[in-house]
Amino acid sequence: MEVLGVRVELPTNAPIVLLRERNGDERLLPIFIGGAEASSISRALDGATPPRPMTHDLMRSMLEEVDVTLERVVITELADRTFFADLYLRRTSDTWTISSRPSDAIALAVRTGAPVFAADEVLLEAGYVADEDDLDDDVDDGEDHEDVVEEFRQFIDEISPEDFGG
Repeated sequence: MEVLGVRVELPTNAPIVLLRERNGDERLLPIFIGGAEASSISRALDGATPPRPMTHDLMRSMLEEVDVTLERVVITELADRTFFADLYLRRTSDTWTISSRPSDAIALAVRTGAPVFAADEVLLEAGYVADEDDLDDDVDDGEDHEDVVEEFRQFIDEISPEDFGG
């Protein structure tokens, strides 16, 4: 999968990360994520370096320090409208698979250069093939990038915990 970017879904103002299948039908896979994770993914895709490490930067640094490689991220399942993911880690001959939220897994993958995959079942259930017009509407083509980033930053600045219900 290719991480196309992060956007705010209207009218709910809910952030999503949009993935696209690299081969086959090139299906799109939108995943609703939290605001902090959306901001983290967006910053990493933009190549922005925070003055102090944020959570996913810290995770990357910890993996590097203990000589562990994130080999890949797999979006494994969609159950009750919730996506699940696994991190595949390796150090020499030792391997680990760790369950993760897709948003955290993707934020870490974009920082480490690890590939992102989605299980066929997930793509069958939640993926869709978009025509070019849909893709132009869904993905920033670079021209309006600053406007999208500014809109998202404004959304993050204005949202409060109470907006998520109680």
